Amino acid sequence: MEMKRRLDASGALTRRSLVLGAPLVLAACQTSGVATSVGLHNQPPLPGEGFDYAAAYAATTDYDFKVPALNYKKYDRKYWRQVVDYDTSERAGTIIIDPYAKFLYWTLGGGKALRYGIGVGRAGYAWNGDAKVRVKRVWPIWRPPREMIARNPALEKYWKDGYPRGPRNPLGARAMDLWQGSVDTLYRIHGTKKPDSIGRSVSSGCIRMWHQDIIDLFNRVPLHTKVVVLDKAHSTS
Repeated sequence: MEMKRRLDASGALTRRSLVLGAPLVLAACQTSGVATSVGLHNQPPLPGEGFDYAAAYAATTDYDFKVPALNYKKYDRKYWRQVVDYDTSERAGTIIIDPYAKFLYWTLGGGKALRYGIGVGRAGYAWNGDAKVRVKRVWPIWRPPREMIARNPALEKYWKDGYPRGPRNPLGARAMDLWQGSVDTLYRIHGTKKPDSIGRSVSSGCIRMWHQDIIDLFNRVPLHTKVVVLDKAHSTS
């Protein structure tokens, strides 16, 4: 079922109404992709043969915000969401980030992975190793780090209350925060308001994804999912 939802004044999620019946969604799952046995229940179908990219990257309303359509044909096809061959010793349901090749992999088992294109900020090269998704945030507020404020004092106004939620927010539609035990690594997988940054090294942020892709990944990945961030020596590029 497609569900319209909204954020209340505190940022909590509320349900608004159900607008499509289950039979339509079942048909979509049968025709537009293939099933996966890892991750969250009722996640989107995987992109298979004949996948409708125009629909996947179309404009949509997500909670209270309008997500603009992505002109996906403008970008190299390798950065489109797609299932690829991928050999790894990690168990199915692991996220593997290759910041050097600019790819994020959601492992499916059987030598396959769902691959997304990413953009990598300076913070995205500053840490590697194993962590877990400890926090998942919908349309998160962004607070610039003190180092960034030192370089750009105009950002000081966002330190107390943060940059408002929405498509122009630097974290975009979703954010997943990575922790090691009780320690926040400060490493984030998040959306971006700059679609041209995917496939590139950028000046700030950690791991950027197109709005539609971070929403898709967010809807697959449960809390406590293992995340492996590769260093340059182990990059798959």
